Amino acid sequence: QVQLVESGGGLVQPGGSLRLSCAASGSSFSIGAMRWYRQAPGKQRELVAVINNSGGSTNYADSVKGRFTISRDNAKNTVYLQMNSLKPEDTAVYRCNADILESRSWLYYWGQGTQVTVSS
Repeated sequence: QVQLVESGGGLVQPGGSLRLSCAASGSSFSIGAMRWYRQAPGKQRELVAVINNSGGSTNYADSVKGRFTISRDNAKNTVYLQMNSLKPEDTAVYRCNADILESRSWLYYWGQGTQVTVSS
């Protein structure tokens, strides 16, 4: 069984920065694409950023382009989301997910989420 554990959320003032991390742990698995989603109260879940297995290809929601950067360290089985110039509308629960190859099957795993609050 693979687990994804996020960290790095918190309270930050508008214009500030945070870096989220999501680490995968378990045994005998490989990781494909990894993604960050967010969901604010009363709103639909939004795909924020995605990165392919090598880290050579990334995509972002229009709402975060130029402010957020997704990256990964495959040696650490970890994906990051660097968030700069944060706005109050970035407030949400952020969750990572990943395509995991386990026992010759591709499965879709989610982390538990981490709260990001942007407020003065």
